[in-house]
Amino acid sequence: MEKLFKLKENGTTVRTELLAGLTTFMTMAYIIALNPNLLTGFGANGQDLWNGVFMATCLASALGTICMAFFANKPFAMAPGMGLNSFFAVVVGNIAAMTGLSYVVSFQAALVIIFIEGIIFIILSVLNVREKIVEAIPAGVRMGIAPAIGLMLLNIGFGSNAGIYSETGGPFFMMRDFFGALTPKVATTAMGSGYAAMVLTVVTTLVGLIVIIVLAQRGVKAAVLIGMLVASVVYWAGQGIFLHTNPFEALKTASFIPPFKDMAATTLFKLNFQTFFSIGIFTGITLVITFCMIDMFDTIGTLVGTASRAGMLDKNGKMPQMKQALLSDAIGTVAGAVSGTSTVTTFIESASGVEAGGRTGLTALTTGVLFLLCIFIAPIAGLIPAAATSSALIYVGILMLSGLKNIHFDDMYETVPVAIMLIAMPISGSIGHAIGLGLIFYTIMKVFAGKAKEVSVLTYVISCLFLIKFFLVA
Repeated sequence: MEKLFKLKENGTTVRTELLAGLTTFMTMAYIIALNPNLLTGFGANGQDLWNGVFMATCLASALGTICMAFFANKPFAMAPGMGLNSFFAVVVGNIAAMTGLSYVVSFQAALVIIFIEGIIFIILSVLNVREKIVEAIPAGVRMGIAPAIGLMLLNIGFGSNAGIYSETGGPFFMMRDFFGALTPKVATTAMGSGYAAMVLTVVTTLVGLIVIIVLAQRGVKAAVLIGMLVASVVYWAGQGIFLHTNPFEALKTASFIPPFKDMAATTLFKLNFQTFFSIGIFTGITLVITFCMIDMFDTIGTLVGTASRAGMLDKNGKMPQMKQALLSDAIGTVAGAVSGTSTVTTFIESASGVEAGGRTGLTALTTGVLFLLCIFIAPIAGLIPAAATSSALIYVGILMLSGLKNIHFDDMYETVPVAIMLIAMPISGSIGHAIGLGLIFYTIMKVFAGKAKEVSVLTYVISCLFLIKFFLVA
């Protein structure tokens, strides 16, 4: 382990890395079921396709994360990116509408987009182009990525991570519908029978958050993991005592046999080039570029932001082994395409493992192995309540705000782009779009202040591409 991951050099131990890997996995295990739900219309397009995407999610996440462990020796985990998977589902629906073909055939055609994107990223990573793009981001903007991600995590933890449904509708969220209600009576009327579940969600999240904070202040490295476990127990107990439901009911009918047959029939190496080319060259190129841009800056933002929090950046704000990390991400995307899922990218939930002490690829390896095991134990991983993961996301989000101390607020060329990212990231839900907006403002300010020469050529190119994406791409 020491030879592979240089544990002493990075000030960590095997135990710490294993706990960190488990912590990361627990905060992102929701993707195992959510990704196939989003990509198949919550099973509306066939259980066999759902099973195929489920298997692809586990396998592609595991492969990409394990590549990160051995190639880059970094504690970052990968999985099909949120936002990108929803966009992928929309694209599949549009292809089906354009061609009149079934959802499954259109799905297989859309996988070609992800495959081409992954190949492009492998080439760009090998040629150091993606690394040059990272370096083109001004230092001030780079320093603002971590706190912006922190606000995004806070927004996810309090906002969209744990949704409640009832006979009156949904999803209802903690911050908007519980804390945002004028009175408890208003919230009860709006949520109906879901109000009790909302109260349990809020209590679970806050208990988990308090446990994490108290333990962390006492120097307990496993604080995040312990807090999530305590929160899970609180939620399970609340389900039985107050909601009168069995939190382990799903295990009675759960299958632990991996659906390899369904994956082989629907998604594994099912790239449908013929249908993809039938949608038109311009449309196809536009979709590939769109996926590339979103994934490119989502990944860059996550790597830079999380590495910044972990103290992995050098004095120039650069992360060692960035090339290898980006290459791992690209390999994960290709693996996702050939197995049957949307773009695989580095997850911001990796920050939870970093806060648990993860500093090397052993953390990523642990998470990757757990994803691999999930093809057998997915029902057990599914027992982790969203409220428990919210506790971890909120805590990590708070910590990442500390990066604001590195911003020179007396320099408007730095302040304005960072301020834009701080608001854009949590509201848009896209790391890449927020960075794009920050770069656009930075470039425009420099040009009109007569300092155009201070902006690199690559920054101009990136800013123009984002302008085109925001305003001209149909």
